[in-house]
Amino acid sequence: MANFAKSRVPRFSAEVYQNPYLPEGGREVHAIITVTATGGGTTGGRPVPAAGGGPDAGVVIMVDRSGSMDHPPAKLRGAREATAAALDTVRDGVRFAVVAGNHRAVEVYPGGGRLAVAAAATRAQAKEALRTLTAGGGTAIGSWLRLTGRLLASAELGIRHALLLTDGRNEHESPRELRAALDVCSGAFTCDARGVGTDWEVKEVTAVASALLGTADIVADPAGLAADFTRLMETAMGKEIADVGLRLWTPLGAETVFVRQVAPTVVDLTGRCRESGPRSADYPTGSWGDESRDYHLCLRVPAAGIGREMLAGRVTLITSAPDGDPARRPPRPLSQGLVRAVWTDDVAAATAIHPQVAHYTGQAELAQAIQQGLDARKSGDTDGATAKLGRAVQLAGASGNEGSAKLLAKVVDVVDTATGTVRLKAKVAEADEMTLETRSTKTVRMKK
Repeated sequence: MANFAKSRVPRFSAEVYQNPYLPEGGREVHAIITVTATGGGTTGGRPVPAAGGGPDAGVVIMVDRSGSMDHPPAKLRGAREATAAALDTVRDGVRFAVVAGNHRAVEVYPGGGRLAVAAAATRAQAKEALRTLTAGGGTAIGSWLRLTGRLLASAELGIRHALLLTDGRNEHESPRELRAALDVCSGAFTCDARGVGTDWEVKEVTAVASALLGTADIVADPAGLAADFTRLMETAMGKEIADVGLRLWTPLGAETVFVRQVAPTVVDLTGRCRESGPRSADYPTGSWGDESRDYHLCLRVPAAGIGREMLAGRVTLITSAPDGDPARRPPRPLSQGLVRAVWTDDVAAATAIHPQVAHYTGQAELAQAIQQGLDARKSGDTDGATAKLGRAVQLAGASGNEGSAKLLAKVVDVVDTATGTVRLKAKVAEADEMTLETRSTKTVRMKK
């Protein structure tokens, strides 16, 4: 196995794309902030082999072992193989554990409420422990997450990550219990969630990934689990800096309307902020390797007259202290960007929308249109589903989102992309509908 190791800490940059001009009395300012981390020793999420030790990191793999995982048996077999493949990708020295979950969570390896240290011997022992895994019982994902949080908290770690695999609905705990578990785990670790087969609930799996700043996807065929888990673990091993926050300062009288991640996926961060000083709030972005992400800010500033100019907002990328305790690790600024507001009587300047803002506004609408269209389809609202999915086809075509366009074409017959004219397909494979819903928030970046 390659010894993937940390070579250096990423350097962050922040670029601001906006039209700063407002008409007299105008108040709403939009900006896209492109944050890029480079030089962290990864390429496209894949670690670069190097000598020496890596960052202090821990990972827990949560494997569904409920009764449905035995129907067909290929699901549990595929889960074992995928977990073994992921373990082969964990670099030496990383702390790790395997958790099995049904209506309760149990430690498969190493046990004792602790994490093992990755090495050839411990990987072999973990794989041997996986052989004893059998299916039975119900599903209570919140209990899996809570145990994972306790395990990752048992050691001083810089990077804390988890992988979750499930094939069923969370029927053995209430939505409130799952929400409470997500609240407890939010900020404690990041988590990628996968649904295998077609008997799981998309909104549950995507809620886990969204709350814990990870990715969500479907693996319809259990045979694809090993490759997917390997990619996920490679990306996790490529993370070099954790707890990065987006700190937003606004002037007196201004307010934040929303803060969204808009690439590579749409994630609303508005309600997740934590006050960090006078007129300042921190928004979590999770762990980073070599990568780039885009954020859409909407600010409402006090109205002003022609010729006036003001700083509408200041965005600073920081390393956030764990558990909100600045005494343990004071936040350190990584990069900064400024958002401006300028009042003008030039109508053309004041009414122009920056192409980046327009593009990501459309991508956010695309995600919403897909989700609303599928919800309408499930409820039997044919007209509503046709209208929303038609609008989604139109937006996907206009923005060049070929991935969403291809998935939409499996749910609707496209008559005219430009006008969004579609017909609902009479029969749609469940896997195709779930794939479209799960991947609805994936966006494409605008070519600059």
